[in-house]
This record gives sequence, structure tokens and C-alpha cells, in this order.
Amino acid sequence: MARILVVEDEKDLSKLIADWLRRDHHLVEQVFDGKSALQQMTDTSFDVVVLDWMLPEMQGIEVCRRYRQSGGNAAIIMLTARQSLDDKAQGFESGADDYLTKPFQLKELAMRVKALLRRSSVEHHTKLSLRGIELDTDNHRVLRDGKEVHLLPKEFRLLEFLLRHPQRVFSADEILDSVWEMDTNAHHDTVRGHVTRLRKKLDSEGEPSIIVTVHGVGYKLGTEDS
Repeated sequence: MARILVVEDEKDLSKLIADWLRRDHHLVEQVFDGKSALQQMTDTSFDVVVLDWMLPEMQGIEVCRRYRQSGGNAAIIMLTARQSLDDKAQGFESGADDYLTKPFQLKELAMRVKALLRRSSVEHHTKLSLRGIELDTDNHRVLRDGKEVHLLPKEFRLLEFLLRHPQRVFSADEILDSVWEMDTNAHHDTVRGHVTRLRKKLDSEGEPSIIVTVHGVGYKLGTEDS
């Protein structure tokens, strides 16, 4: 599982790309203009960015250039209708790792994402931890104070999602979109139930909960002083 940002102003295409990548169990976020993309890429660590060239507010190629100049190291796949060799050279010179011309097959995009992840070994060494909780994505294991805790698949994904975004508060809708993907039977009570079960399995008596409810907003990971 990797963390991917999709930057595409055509919202129907953006949704198609995001849904397809979520089928491969990636955590996917979406933005729709260049300035928002650069801000998100600066504030959050992504493994891959799928970046359209033609964007409102700031062109994708400028987003890419500024991101690389600031030290950003996520793999970037540039999407564009431009097909000339000069255009491709410009894209690579700006810092893109791969280049896919429109129209394209979603399956090909997914294959290119996998290739970039293999190249960077992102998929194979992720371990996350907080307050005695350790999550190992390689072996699909969770430990609490060194003892293994059995989590159901969606509980594991929810915990991983929150651990990958330790400073952010997420609404139930955002969690549904990222963790439950296209499951139309999932709803706010589904999220609430999974949060409750994670707390029962992971919380320690007398200590703040591992997941904090921010009333009227959503949920976030709990720190020692939350």
C-alpha cells in the first residue's frame, strides 16, 4: 500500500484514476489545481504523485519544478496530451520520473505506479508506530507493547491510514473515501463502529485513547497529551 496524490482538474477523470488506484489498496488523495497540489505535496509525504500538466492556478510542470527545488522526493508521473519529444524532455527536466500521454488506459497507469514503487522499494519496508503501537505492513501485523493484536482487514487499514497522517483530523466521509473506497454499504456508523473496536483492542487503561474524536469534525490519532 502506498500513499498517492492525484492532481487532475477534470474531476470525472480524477475520480476514475483514484478509484482504480484504490482497488490496488493504495491510500489516495485528490486535489484539482496546481497551487493546492504544491501546498499538499509540501505539507504531506506522498510516495507517488500523479500530476496533470495542464492545471488551473499553476501548471503541473511548474508544480513539479518547485517541488523538486524544495527537496521533494516523491515519484511523479506526469499526465498530458502533449506528445512531442521536446515536451517530454521538458517534463523530465522539471523533475518528473515518468510520462503518460492522454488518452491512456487506467491499467497502464496502475502498472507504471507499481513500477515506480518497486524502484523506490516504497511498498516493501513501511513500519509505523505510535505510543507503543507498531504496525508492520510487510507482514500485516500490529503489536501493542510488543504483544500481537489481531485486527480485521478494515481495522488494519483504518489504523494504517491514521498512522500515515498523524497530525490531521479526518471527517467520517474522508475516512470512508480513503479506507472503504467504493463500498456503497459503508456509512458513518461503519466508521464509528471500527473506531470503537480499535479503541477496545489498542487503548491502555488510564491513558488517552489512540483515536480521538474531534466533535463536529471527525477523528485523529491521539498523542500522549491529547
